[in-house]
Amino acid sequence: MAEGSQEPGALLVVENLHYAYATNYALRGVSFTVAERSIHGFVGPNGAGKTTTLKILATLLSSHHGKVRVFGMDLGTDCRAVRRRLGFMPDHFGLYRQMSVFECLDFFAAAYGLDLGERTSVIEAVLTLTDMQGRRDELIRNLSRGMQQRVSLARVLVHDPDLLLLDEPASGLDPRARIEMMEIFKELRRMGKTIFVSSHILSELADLCDSVTIIDRGEARYSGSMEGLQALAGETADYVLALQEPCPGVQAALEGLEGVKGVERLHEDGAEYRVAFDRTVVDTNAILCAVMAEGGCVTSFAPDKRHLSEAFMELTSPGVP
Repeated sequence: MAEGSQEPGALLVVENLHYAYATNYALRGVSFTVAERSIHGFVGPNGAGKTTTLKILATLLSSHHGKVRVFGMDLGTDCRAVRRRLGFMPDHFGLYRQMSVFECLDFFAAAYGLDLGERTSVIEAVLTLTDMQGRRDELIRNLSRGMQQRVSLARVLVHDPDLLLLDEPASGLDPRARIEMMEIFKELRRMGKTIFVSSHILSELADLCDSVTIIDRGEARYSGSMEGLQALAGETADYVLALQEPCPGVQAALEGLEGVKGVERLHEDGAEYRVAFDRTVVDTNAILCAVMAEGGCVTSFAPDKRHLSEAFMELTSPGVP
C-alpha cells in the first residue's frame, strides 16, 4: 500500500501494536481496523489492555512497537494533526467539578481555539445533543454520575472531532442512563462520527456496534463483524424475533423450515420467539419470508445475546492476568 494511504473505508488501522510497563506486557501484537462512520466495540476483561490501547490512540502514550494510521496519517509522525480530529473520553471524569456545566464546556471550547461567538452556539448544540440544557448552570459536583458522564461526553464534542475514543463510558450507570447514553452514540453515528468504545461487557454493545475487537491478556482474540462473532458460537444460530402483534401461524411456519432446530415462545401472547437454526442450511431471509407469508409484521430480528456471551467466554481466559 502506498505511503499515506490505507484500505478503502478504514478510518483507523492498528498493526502489531506492543506496549509494556517495565517487564509486564500490556499489549502483544494487537491489530484491528475500524471503518469510517461506524461504531466499533473494544471488549475484554479487566486488565486486558483496553485502556492502554485507547491512550495510545489518543496520543497520550507512544507504542513500543507497531503502527497506527488514523485518517490516513501515521500516528507517530503526524501526532498533532491527528490529535485535532480526536475526542477522548477517559474512564474517569476529566472535569472541573467546581465549575458549572456551561463554564466547563466554555473553558474547553476556548482551549480548542473557538472564539467567543462560536463557543456559545457550539455549547448549546452539544447540550441539546446530550439532553443537558436544563442543567447548564448547575455545578458539576452536584450532578449524578450519569449526568457527569453526559457532561464528559459533551466536553469531548465541543471541537467537533471525527473520531471518538470512549473508555468504559457506561461504567457505573443505571440501566436507564446506559440506554440513553447508547442512543446518543447512535445519533452521533448518524451525524457521521466514528466511535471506538471500550467495555468489559459484550452484551452491553451487542445492539450498538457494527464491528468488535475482543482483547484478552494483551492480544486481539477476534476482530470483525458482530455476525462473525455470532458464528464462532457454532453452526447453530439463535435469533430473537419480535412481532408487532401476535400471529398464530408463525410458530408452526418456522418449525416447518428445514434446518430450524427449535422455536421457543418467549411470551404467552405469541409476539416474541427465540429461533434456533442451522446457519449452514437456513439464512435469515428464509425465516423472515416465512413470517411475512403468515402475515406477521416484524419489529426486530437480532442475534440472541446468549450466543455472543458464549463466544466471549471461549475467546477469553479465566482469572485475572
